[in-house]
Amino acid sequence: MLHAGEITFVVLARNCTGEPHRLIASSIGIAIPSEENQYGYLSEHHSFGQSEEVAGDYSEDLAASMLATTMGVAFDPATAWDERKQLFMSSGLIIKTTQVTQSATGDKNGLWTSVVAAAVFLPATSASVQELLPPSNQPAV
Repeated sequence: MLHAGEITFVVLARNCTGEPHRLIASSIGIAIPSEENQYGYLSEHHSFGQSEEVAGDYSEDLAASMLATTMGVAFDPATAWDERKQLFMSSGLIIKTTQVTQSATGDKNGLWTSVVAAAVFLPATSASVQELLPPSNQPAV
């Protein structure tokens, strides 16, 4: 949990447009290795003209490909993402990939439209979830 004035790390993808009917997207891709002592990868992607699904797949693919490259997993970058995802998972080195994406279409009257996707790093704490809840939300014992 962060307190007022604390600083943390963020990976942020944002995009905006004032152009009517312009499709915009922002996405964060995540790749988590199976070894707990190794670092995972985050990617950020922002695009025009891509659907939420396409932008999300791209950012997830980018994060997984970067992680696979550092782990020495041999793959052909020209193959489809679904095929490479299966290869990455079957290698046993990457246990999870996912993405967070937001897309929007620019306002028909040209009003400013923005999309944001973010991964926010919170400091580890030993407090349990129940300790973090306000007293009114704690379950009765």
